[in-house]
Amino acid sequence: MRKVEPYGVETLPQVHAAERGPAGYAADRGPAASIDVPAAPAACRGARTERARLQWHLRDGGDPAALAEEFLAAHGLALHDLSRPATAHHDGAGVCGAAFYLSAAAGAHLAGAPTTAPEPAPTLPDLTVVVYGHHPTPANPAGRPASAWWLGEWTESWTRRQHADAVTSVRAAIGRGDVYQTNLVGHAAARYTGDPLPALSRLGALPGARYGGVLTGDGWAIGCASPETLIEVTDGQLITRPIKGTRPATAAGRFELLASAKERAEHVMIVDLERNDLARIARTGTVTVDDLFTVRRWCDLWQAESTVRAAAADGLGLADLLRATCPGGSVTGAPKRAALTQINALEPVGRGASMGALGWVAPGRVDLGLTIRTAAADGQYLHTWAGGGITWDSDPAAEVAEAAAKTAPIRATLAGR
Repeated sequence: MRKVEPYGVETLPQVHAAERGPAGYAADRGPAASIDVPAAPAACRGARTERARLQWHLRDGGDPAALAEEFLAAHGLALHDLSRPATAHHDGAGVCGAAFYLSAAAGAHLAGAPTTAPEPAPTLPDLTVVVYGHHPTPANPAGRPASAWWLGEWTESWTRRQHADAVTSVRAAIGRGDVYQTNLVGHAAARYTGDPLPALSRLGALPGARYGGVLTGDGWAIGCASPETLIEVTDGQLITRPIKGTRPATAAGRFELLASAKERAEHVMIVDLERNDLARIARTGTVTVDDLFTVRRWCDLWQAESTVRAAAADGLGLADLLRATCPGGSVTGAPKRAALTQINALEPVGRGASMGALGWVAPGRVDLGLTIRTAAADGQYLHTWAGGGITWDSDPAAEVAEAAAKTAPIRATLAGR
């Protein structure tokens, strides 16, 4: 019997994680069966038992950051002081950690920004926390026979012309001094038949998917192939790895990315924003940039990444960590709140499962990826999102092409190609 508590909290009996999924399909079949919740420890893979679940929507009201911290503490996972070194943790009931997901809309809510754009997949929660323990003899459900997979044509939430016009609007706002940079994101949806979980699981195996994995609920699922660290906390050290700047993964593309003054300026703006975000929750004087504009590969793209590090302030808890870092600067812009206001006005639909946070939390440890290169399923559609940062030097046609290049590997993988 499922017990539903205030704010959508659901406390469940022991249910093997692989048994949950859209429309009751099993999630542990197919060639990508080893794909698990992003950033889950190796020791937990294949041996997880769901103990409790919090699901929250913006319409429920309240503070999602505080709700998450309180819920985790109530289930044996205290994250009230992340400045202390991480220790191995299992309570008497075998609780080991939790999957954590926060939508872009919930992050904007934490930042005090408007969130009025309609969500294309409203069944997706805005916050999900799933507490796991270890089962002494993990279940191995056979699941249902694999169903035929069909994915229809993609329908964009805006046309290429509308996307380009939005880029022009951002450039005008920069000219007025409203913002320095704004990240624009487009959405597309495609009907499907069959079990979407094998398709979503395949995303986790894409090259460079540091946060590859899946998270499921009743009637929804999220598949992630993100290479970007939103926030990592280990032994009291805070790390974020913003990605900004993209070119085809060719020798010429790498040279062009390294030589581009526009891409470097766009990137450095976000690094400065992330330094400021960490400074709000760090010990004074500890924020450093370990690597600046390092080129790394994701699928068939080069991307520029930096590493920003700081020591956590004494007593830093999960709620304050989320308020300082969500939503991620690389998918919002600078200044962050002004960029979020512009995003809300320009993008025709909400960002759903994309541009949020997805990963693993445990006492003394947080590892959340930024949900770029991410897709989601509801009962009828698969959804994808992609975009890029707009600066004064942005060319509208080039920005539209960059978004298409980012989403192409996702759509091909979902289709099984």
